Amino acid sequence: MRAGGLPWCTPSHESQARMNDLLIRFAAVRHHTAVLAEPLSAEDCSAQSMPDASPVKWHLAHTTWFFETFVLEPNEPGFQPFHPAFRVLFNSYYNGVGAKHPRPQRGLLTRPALSEVLAYRSNVEQRMHALLAQQDGNAALRALVELGMQHEQQHQELLLTDVLHLLSCNPTAPAYRDAAPLQGTAPVQPMAWLEFPGGLADVGHLGTGFCFDNELPRHASFLAPYALGERLVNQSEFAAFIADGGYLRPELWLAEGWDWLAAQQLAHPLYWRQAEQGGWNRFGLHGEQPIAPQAPVAHLSYFEADAYARWAGARLPTEAEWEAAAASAMSLAPAMLAQAGAPRERIEPEAAGGKGLRELFGEVWQWTQSSYAPYPGFRAAKGAVGEYNGKFMVNQYVLRGSSCATPPGHARLSYRNFFPTTARWQFSGLRLAQSL
Repeated sequence: MRAGGLPWCTPSHESQARMNDLLIRFAAVRHHTAVLAEPLSAEDCSAQSMPDASPVKWHLAHTTWFFETFVLEPNEPGFQPFHPAFRVLFNSYYNGVGAKHPRPQRGLLTRPALSEVLAYRSNVEQRMHALLAQQDGNAALRALVELGMQHEQQHQELLLTDVLHLLSCNPTAPAYRDAAPLQGTAPVQPMAWLEFPGGLADVGHLGTGFCFDNELPRHASFLAPYALGERLVNQSEFAAFIADGGYLRPELWLAEGWDWLAAQQLAHPLYWRQAEQGGWNRFGLHGEQPIAPQAPVAHLSYFEADAYARWAGARLPTEAEWEAAAASAMSLAPAMLAQAGAPRERIEPEAAGGKGLRELFGEVWQWTQSSYAPYPGFRAAKGAVGEYNGKFMVNQYVLRGSSCATPPGHARLSYRNFFPTTARWQFSGLRLAQSL
């Protein structure tokens, strides 16, 4: 998940909400980040496995840096930074703030130590509580704190995906959490399809509750009649694609994807490994396990998802098709999103039984064929906190839904995640679509 965005869509009732409600949620979000880091050693928290990932220690510090830089610095009387060097060390993409440490070199920051980063978190949390307790009527400040909490929730998911990649590089295949993963009990069934009539569909955030600026403005989109798979593509189906030579057939791949495949010498999804007795194992946050046939396949690039869809005689949905279908499903089962956001211990994708459009949220992010572009009428916000979304609207594709690593309460219908076509380290899978 890309971290960033603006709360330009703030609920009207938020201006009357009591600041202590915000303080309770602020404490809960900060606590959840600390809980995610608890199973890890100081060494685990310092390492960086690839340029696209960041050390856990950096995530812990950067999310704190956000509150110190954008909330405390302009609002705290007599502001003094916890450490002046942290302004550069833990800046990410904010060119308007100033210099930043190179992203590929975050793993070289052996200092500050993890203990100092944790002290930094504690210090900023105390100062935030003191500031917010004195700012009950400041709606603009509340909106900025809301953005900071949403930003930290994005980093909670990134923390897990980055840890997974890091542990996958260890030949001993260590588990992030030792508990055996829960696996869905639903039997593997042939893919069923749901048809949708198309027509004009309203796409984008409704205007109630938080959203990032890239979810706005809400607008009409014309859809031709289409169908979506009731569920996500599962691991047994993707194993059949591999067995049928899916990674060896250039007619299934976009030209750029085929060149990338050949250059990287790829023959299976990220984290899949040949089992000694035949078949496939998959490395996950619970360590190495046999693939779960009915569970959604994860860690696919856009190119892999698109190639599978072609092999299956289908295609990827557009993001407007996905949102319109999901909105229809949620109107019939409004508890769907609430269940996806409920607290859970599960950190691996599972199958969901039943009928109708399912596995929309809480399993894997779903690639769409839509380029990450601005909605009609989009205007990038001014200032440093407006840098994240608008400037990334090139060479990316949109993913919809949420994943098993998305923190509780963070998913929503209009959320637009985005990654480049080759990204595989996220919990990304696919849902099939057909034109009627």
